[in-house]
Amino acid sequence: MRILIAANDSDGLYFFRRDLIKRFIDDGHEVYVSLPDGDWTESLVEMGCHFIETPVDRRGINIKNDIKLLIKYFKIIKSVKPDLVITYTIKPNVYCGLAARLKRIPYAVNITGLGTALQGKGVLKEIAKLLYHIGCGKAKVAFTENPGNRDELCRMKLFKPEKMCVLHGAGVNTEHFAFEEYPPENEKTHFLFIGRIMQEKGIDEYFAAADKLLADGYDADFRIAGTYDEDEYRQQIEQRIKSDRFIYHGWLTDIRPAIKAAHCFVLPSWHEGMANTLLESAAMGRPLITSNIHGCMEAVNGEENGFLCEVRNADSLYAAMKRFADLPYAKKAEMGRASRDYICKVFEKKQVVEETVKHLY
Repeated sequence: MRILIAANDSDGLYFFRRDLIKRFIDDGHEVYVSLPDGDWTESLVEMGCHFIETPVDRRGINIKNDIKLLIKYFKIIKSVKPDLVITYTIKPNVYCGLAARLKRIPYAVNITGLGTALQGKGVLKEIAKLLYHIGCGKAKVAFTENPGNRDELCRMKLFKPEKMCVLHGAGVNTEHFAFEEYPPENEKTHFLFIGRIMQEKGIDEYFAAADKLLADGYDADFRIAGTYDEDEYRQQIEQRIKSDRFIYHGWLTDIRPAIKAAHCFVLPSWHEGMANTLLESAAMGRPLITSNIHGCMEAVNGEENGFLCEVRNADSLYAAMKRFADLPYAKKAEMGRASRDYICKVFEKKQVVEETVKHLY
């Protein structure tokens, strides 16, 4: 079978879908990837993929650029003649999905999060709903990464329930993200945030909670890894790291050393499909503090391996982080082991790959 995969960047496709792509290749299928050229394109090619450079404007709606993208997808499908098309993120879902639909090629869409457009109000939401209906309405299957997203898409009548499949996110390779012993007892508490540095990832709440903990006299530091999605935070972080209580790692190709050094991973995000950083940190044996929303809450098993906080609520995040900091060392380490056990049971990458393949062929 000839499979065409359309996505909006090489990073996400390589880091989170390479096990699935490897499965396709191992099964004897020919895989083409359509996406912008990026840092991990060559790695995809080395795996055995055929690369088709496809510019995708990831921000907003631009009618001229979006029409060009749709035409590009038509040309790609005409050239490749795929037996199956698989798409990730909104623009490939909509425009490559529409091209596959009109060419009568079976296609599957992956909705890795509802995003600002579908979760907002007004004209933008209605446009997004219309585009999804046109582009994705005849998909063979629509994958979501949490039940909340599935239920909302069904409520908006964008998909029929029988055409939807909820995956446990992209899953996590628990061999790559292997268990690491908990950091030594005599260290200060290291909190870690990994993500795009932007308001909707909860960075403001993280800073506010950190400031309150420091004002309370807690012996802790607060680490950040990720790229700036919103430049307004650059100056704030540059100012904060003048203190030894804030550490900025920048973009990390390998996040495992940062997770290994942490006592607790914190993600106060406003919305997620399924936060891979939660799964990866938990797989390595670290407790979690995250928002009580779908896409985050699924990684926390009761209070065995972490605490939930109210979304967009710095006081609630502060209370959860304070509660964790006050725990005995042995309890923190126990929560870390519980994280690892839970992730291996529910979110193992091999299980997610098998569930995906079952719905594709």
